[in-house]
Amino acid sequence: MNETAHQPQPAPAATLPFADRINLVSTQDPFRWLAAGWRDLCRAPGVSLGLGLLFVAAGFAIVAGLDYLDQEHLIAPLASGFLIVAPALTVGFYAISRDLENGVRPGFTRALFAWRANPGPLLGFGLGLVLFLIVWIRLAVVIFALSFPYQQLSLQSMVDTALFTLDGNLFLAFGTAVGFVMASIAFTVSVMAVPMMVEGKADIVRAVIISVVAVLLNRPAMIVWAGLIALFTFGGLLTAFVGLAVTLPLIGHASWHAYRAVVKRAP
Repeated sequence: MNETAHQPQPAPAATLPFADRINLVSTQDPFRWLAAGWRDLCRAPGVSLGLGLLFVAAGFAIVAGLDYLDQEHLIAPLASGFLIVAPALTVGFYAISRDLENGVRPGFTRALFAWRANPGPLLGFGLGLVLFLIVWIRLAVVIFALSFPYQQLSLQSMVDTALFTLDGNLFLAFGTAVGFVMASIAFTVSVMAVPMMVEGKADIVRAVIISVVAVLLNRPAMIVWAGLIALFTFGGLLTAFVGLAVTLPLIGHASWHAYRAVVKRAP
């Protein structure tokens, strides 16, 4: 079923800013976005998978670098915080879907440098997400250090303690809750903002406000969509990053169709 066959409903008049730019969608729509994303992936497999493999290689390089610097304890919080910066990494996939939508043949270089369409806001927003990720990593390390002040700070000790002790289970639950809150904030401000900035000359403030309003007006559908993003992302991470070569392009393409379904085009 083509995603355009399902027509989203306009949002009712509301006091929220830019509410007139938002369509209402159902909890079934995220699965339609996934199907549309898969079609885009199949239409441009070389470019999409090539870009996905580039990020897989970057993940291997980061892990190798942390191991070389004896900072293995940062691998777990960095992997769990991947969802925070993922919207910035999918800019190229938005550009591929946009090109397919407009009848333009996608290209690897064109996708890799898609940020140049709106460099100031996109680079600024990406930097903000990176800073948010750094805050999460520092919080994770502090939470572990406060929970286990006499425990060696290493990846193996963190895993053993978190999984096989009662205090570790409490630490894991608390850390997961904090991570959930931070990932939810990142999702809310970016899910519609980044593709909007890719499409046109939208500034950061306007794009973020529209993204927040879109999530607030479509809470059930956005909860389903966030869950699917987390499922596919962690599925890719659990395959030692290799699966991200497929799941990251799929989510990136699907996110473009989510944006198209939820946010009306500017006059």
